[in-house]
Amino acid sequence: MNKFSITQYLLILFVLILGFTYALPNLYPTQPSIQVAYTDSGKSADQLLLNELEKTLDANNIITQEIFLRDNKIVIKFNSLDDQLASKTILQNKLLDKVIIALNLEPSTPDWLKGIGGQPLKLGLDLSGGVHFLLEVDIDTAQQGRLELLLDTYRKTFKEEKIQYIDSSIDNLKLIFEFQNRDSYNKALAKYRLDSPGLSGLQYIITERPATNILLLEYSDIALREIRDYAVGQNLITLRNRVNELGVSEPIVQRQGSNRIVVQLPGVQDPTAAKKIIGKTANLEFRLEANSRTSPLRKEEFTFKENEFMTASLEKAVVVSGDRVTNASTGFDESGFAQVNITLDMQGGRAMQKATSGNIGRKLAVLFVEQKNKSELVTNENGESIIEQTTYIEKNIISLATIQAVLGTSFRITGVGSPQEASELALLLRAGALAAPMKFVEERTVGPSLGKENIELGIRSIMMGLALVIIFMTFYYRVFGLAANVSLLINLVLITGIMSLLGATLTLPGIAGIVLTVGMAVDANVLIFARIREELKEKDPQTAIRDGFSRAFITIFDANVTTLIAALILYVIGTGPVKGFAITLSIGIMTSMFTAIMCTRAMVNLVYGNKNVKELKI
Repeated sequence: MNKFSITQYLLILFVLILGFTYALPNLYPTQPSIQVAYTDSGKSADQLLLNELEKTLDANNIITQEIFLRDNKIVIKFNSLDDQLASKTILQNKLLDKVIIALNLEPSTPDWLKGIGGQPLKLGLDLSGGVHFLLEVDIDTAQQGRLELLLDTYRKTFKEEKIQYIDSSIDNLKLIFEFQNRDSYNKALAKYRLDSPGLSGLQYIITERPATNILLLEYSDIALREIRDYAVGQNLITLRNRVNELGVSEPIVQRQGSNRIVVQLPGVQDPTAAKKIIGKTANLEFRLEANSRTSPLRKEEFTFKENEFMTASLEKAVVVSGDRVTNASTGFDESGFAQVNITLDMQGGRAMQKATSGNIGRKLAVLFVEQKNKSELVTNENGESIIEQTTYIEKNIISLATIQAVLGTSFRITGVGSPQEASELALLLRAGALAAPMKFVEERTVGPSLGKENIELGIRSIMMGLALVIIFMTFYYRVFGLAANVSLLINLVLITGIMSLLGATLTLPGIAGIVLTVGMAVDANVLIFARIREELKEKDPQTAIRDGFSRAFITIFDANVTTLIAALILYVIGTGPVKGFAITLSIGIMTSMFTAIMCTRAMVNLVYGNKNVKELKI
């Protein structure tokens, strides 16, 4: 009676070994470090850059623990946060726009643990420090951009259909056409009414002024909502791809409200550098190469991205821009060189087909348009050396290839350089450009010292709660209380191990979830022990233990499942801190059920199982 089978004990042992193993990396402290990568994402960090970094740090008496190449970046480990911050300033002043420098915390996990996927808990912004930005998408500008495209489309349509107009413009987010006569006015009105119905409803509001032959077109509320959702969604994708290039641990880029985006970069302490990272956006333009018949007023000259001494003249008219790309992937051509496979939407496909059908034999250029920041070391009025930044737009040709056949929605770009550059280009094409400009609404920096303080306070709260529970359980339930206390400690280890294994992020609300889990784990044991006490009034000790555990199980299961459902709902609909709380609570509920029902029972069985117990004190 009251004995587990060998299989049950082996199952418990397996879970404990697994939990302790993956919780073990958290005993190894993280080390302050910086990651250095070339600003030009097409270039990989090399030994020359590493040697330059070492020489610069040695000249400034900065002691490094380790410096090495990893994933096209250089990682430098330091012994202290002071050395980390000082090194970043020194290297940034020395190299300026040549590199991107990101602060990070490098785990010191042994290789054998890394080999089986062991990693320490990832810490959120409130625990590790970093920067928080709230950005607002300029919807009016997005609408203005759409109207400009629409204006160009209708100008071409009216020209093709011989609808004569005197003037066309955009004023106060309204498209205005003044027609030459009533006949042209009526034809344009019919065209507007034909185009207005969309899949989701009316796209345009038409204002008629027949007395002056003027038509005004503006977007409906349905269309404005679609424009807003597209602009925010596109900016969200672009920002995520830009931020992910940094290698910052657990960046958060998510939508907030209708037109705002939250960006959190744990470990980044320089808001200026973070803004530079966030502002690094790009677009692509497909243009025809200018020929002898092209007017000088309708062409521009650009340099090649790979060779600044090579130039080409392109038409000013853009055939298709990057926002028409729906998918992009890398591959290799017949000669084994890297290429990018492009898929356009229907409108982009029609524009590309129209542009290439009559221009076979001419060259089509892919123009890379990038917003950059230029850094310059200057001396301010106080005599201090500061980095001054200015924003500018850079346009370079990344591909110039002959049109050999009519292109449609699917085609390929060759001559894009290395496979890495092709992959980067495909990423940019998939991400597209910012659909609308953004402004910084809120900016906040959480220092590493504050994050450290939060960790210390959080651990202190867990320890205090744990200590009080252990004291109470030991004195009130004696041997059973000791078993519950051991299970409680196991529960904390399992929570840590599972979160580390899943790569979940621990936040300050997540610590609150762990504290709550401690209480819930004790509650399960209290229910079991209270049930055993009731059973002892009518049954012998062995039967009371058996029935106490079995009958308390239903109550524990129901209580925990309902709480788990609530936690899962919080995780699905919540964001940021709420989601962090839901993660630890969900994991804690499952581990507390396992430790209370299985681990506590196993220890009680080892002490009292299959023994002639005449009296049970509980």
